[in-house]
Amino acid sequence: MGIVLGLDVGTSGTKAIAMDASGKLLASALVTYPLHSPKPNWAEQDPGDWEQAAYSALAELATKINISDVKGLGLTGQMHGSVFLDADNKVLRPAILWCDQRTAAQCDAINSQVGEQKLLELVSNPALTGFTAPKILWLRDNEPAVYERVKKVLLPKDYIRFCLTGEYATDVADASGTLLFDVNNRTWSKELLSLLKIDADWMPPSYEGTEVTGKLSAAAAQKTGLPEGLPVVAGGGDCAAGGVGCGVVRPGVVSASLGTSGVVFAFSEDVHTDPEGRVHTFCHAVPGKWHTMGVVLSAGGALQWYRDALCAEERAVAAQTGRDPYEYITAAAAQAPLGAEGLLFLPYLTGERTPHKDPFAKAAWVGLSLRHKKPHMARAVLEGVAYAMRDSLDIIRGMGIPADEVRASGGGARSPFWRQILADSGHVPMVTINVDEGPAYGAAILASVAAGLHDSVEGACDAIIHETDRLQPIPEHEKAYDGWFAEYQALYTALAPAYRRIAEKIE
Repeated sequence: MGIVLGLDVGTSGTKAIAMDASGKLLASALVTYPLHSPKPNWAEQDPGDWEQAAYSALAELATKINISDVKGLGLTGQMHGSVFLDADNKVLRPAILWCDQRTAAQCDAINSQVGEQKLLELVSNPALTGFTAPKILWLRDNEPAVYERVKKVLLPKDYIRFCLTGEYATDVADASGTLLFDVNNRTWSKELLSLLKIDADWMPPSYEGTEVTGKLSAAAAQKTGLPEGLPVVAGGGDCAAGGVGCGVVRPGVVSASLGTSGVVFAFSEDVHTDPEGRVHTFCHAVPGKWHTMGVVLSAGGALQWYRDALCAEERAVAAQTGRDPYEYITAAAAQAPLGAEGLLFLPYLTGERTPHKDPFAKAAWVGLSLRHKKPHMARAVLEGVAYAMRDSLDIIRGMGIPADEVRASGGGARSPFWRQILADSGHVPMVTINVDEGPAYGAAILASVAAGLHDSVEGACDAIIHETDRLQPIPEHEKAYDGWFAEYQALYTALAPAYRRIAEKIE
């Protein structure tokens, strides 16, 4: 029997899974670590925490399976983060993460130096604070002594790849999110690297998602309990790997991931670039394919914030009953009417990426009155995230990319009530599938193809991923949500000038 592993270097923790050729989950392990915010709008992590978590998660996994049957390990992880290494491969500073918003000035500088349209021509994407290139320039501008010592820049999962194999490598999907990758030609953009005066040698070789990039070293084998020489597969950034794990490998199939962030992810046979740069166009982890993606920075994270900030009572009851506090929160939300009696929520807790590209955006409830209680507030949060996801879906459909169904994944997708809101407000069927292990599962699928357990990514997904439920939009709800969605969109336009003024006052 063949077993493949998937390892996801996430923002809150590193998850390892083992599955067989049929897609059956055999074992999993999760090790968590902190996120640090030393200044407003900063988000950093210690790559050493990822390294120890990866060793620990894989070691735990190794005790639960027959390691002699393991044929490959696929990698995935949070995108865009920057790990700066010196000539001795030592980490020079904490990694700057995808949700970090400190690089607005560097994005402006890139736009000024290169030109927004030229940037879209070179790398198919606009300059955004979350991407890797502005982080490199921020280091140059603010920590020049560190910058002078840089010899390699790796993405989070690729740092773990180096720890496991001693090899520098990345995959084309994750590389697409650096703002330094020629997405159309699936290679590093030498022209943009030159324009920004970033040393091309700092960037690792890139591979398709199913290619083997190295083998598990003796030292890593000793730390994990896995066999030395185990093939380590390129994998993909968490969005692309998550897309594979949901079976988004053919036209018309879209996924909506409701994790900390929200991702609307659409498969594409060809490169489709939004001329306004509102959504991202990246290489897919499926060899030779692409995807278009909108990202909401606070999706499930918005509901988590609501739970932590305002739901002490629900958490206490959940602790007593052994249930998930989100069950109580969504049940309360269902008591409020559609539209929450005029209460709207903007989920911009960490700025926003799609469609506004605004690191200064802030969250807000708008329309509060004496009639509103916690059920209204909870429903407004669920609806606000759904509106933010629709922003991305509408842009993707407007680009001519088909969206016949949306496959829901992530923690937020476990709620049928929230899935129905997404179906109604987005005018699209919401589908659930038989697996919900996220990007780690997609990384394992990619490893299964590399190991020869399946002939192709598409064939693997056809064999192991199946629909379990489908929620159709309710026509009368669709019409009502169209009206509230228009008001939601107007609120950003009205409030945007205040966001930057607020940011200037707290910097």
